Amino acid sequence: MRDVAIVAYGETKIVLRSGRSAYELAGEVMEQILGRTGLDKCEIDGVCVTETLSQTENSFWPQYVCEMLGLSPTWLEVVALGGASPIGGVARAALAIRAGLCRTALVIAADAQPSRPPEQGAHRFEFLYPTGLHGPVGAFGLIMQRYHHLYGLNDAALAKLAVTQRNHGLLNPNACDKLRVPLTEQDYLQSKRVSTPLRLLDSVLVCDGANGVLLTSDDNARRLGLETRVFPTGYAEQTHYNLTEPLAEITDSGFLSAGPRAFQQAGLTPKDIASFHAYDDFFMAVLLQLEHLGFCARGRGCDFILETDLSYRGTLPLNTGGGQISAGQPRLAGGGVNLVEAVRQLFGEGGARQVADRRNALVTGIGGIPYARNWATSAVLILER
Repeated sequence: MRDVAIVAYGETKIVLRSGRSAYELAGEVMEQILGRTGLDKCEIDGVCVTETLSQTENSFWPQYVCEMLGLSPTWLEVVALGGASPIGGVARAALAIRAGLCRTALVIAADAQPSRPPEQGAHRFEFLYPTGLHGPVGAFGLIMQRYHHLYGLNDAALAKLAVTQRNHGLLNPNACDKLRVPLTEQDYLQSKRVSTPLRLLDSVLVCDGANGVLLTSDDNARRLGLETRVFPTGYAEQTHYNLTEPLAEITDSGFLSAGPRAFQQAGLTPKDIASFHAYDDFFMAVLLQLEHLGFCARGRGCDFILETDLSYRGTLPLNTGGGQISAGQPRLAGGGVNLVEAVRQLFGEGGARQVADRRNALVTGIGGIPYARNWATSAVLILER
């Protein structure tokens, strides 16, 4: 599947309470992409935008963002898969290009602080909030408790993830300045628990920012003289894994289904992956993905982390830009942070954190975390040079 390619990327600096709007942030990303490619914006005839939290009440967000960017697309889509939206947008844009609905598609995500936080408590949240379960932090605390009961949870493994990603974030000029501070394993272990056993440093810092990539057919890329190209060769997603099971195992996830399908589509296995850009709203999510995607056996995630060099120089570079936890999560644009970093690495533009092996990259996305279930959507994207 090398008929459609990613030919450019853009990303703003991730900022805590920037005071900027999602529209302004999106404009900066498009300006970067046009500057990289030398294209006129009239060449962009397809747009796929990620839903936002800051514009949640705006039913016409995709139309208005196109208007603000000066775009008149023949194909327009909004993806509302939470943190899985940016890579889901890449897959959908590739399909639109193949179907002839557009020729060059901008996949963009931008978000900022909303005027008032939207409701994320799913149905019957009035029963959950009084007990202290409010959003993903509480839900992941339950998942961590369950995993510890089943397999044992080694805090040293989570501490290693924290330090590894922070060291990568220190090399990322786009990372939130508040996070560009050295971190030790002891710092992690001493951070307060906010949803036992989940610690403050287990989760993301919510910020403002935007990111995006530009896709076109390989033939059109050659016509336009865009020589640096990355191909999405495998994609799969799963929403509500084991939904019909009344007592579903909450440490399972849709990656058990989506992972094998994406690998099969690309003709690769976990052992072939050169770098892993895992959706990381919580470190527990990274640990589970390592198991569910086949990098190690179930229950062996902590051992695998402790035994594997996950630095950008290592055998399995992990979240080389710091991930969302050490670069910042620009709200619902957070899934694009690791997507853009993967593309940057494959382009050979990782700078001080550039990986040696640029053959491919695996990017994941997670969207939604219901009560007493695994996360709602799991998505897997494989990129190759």
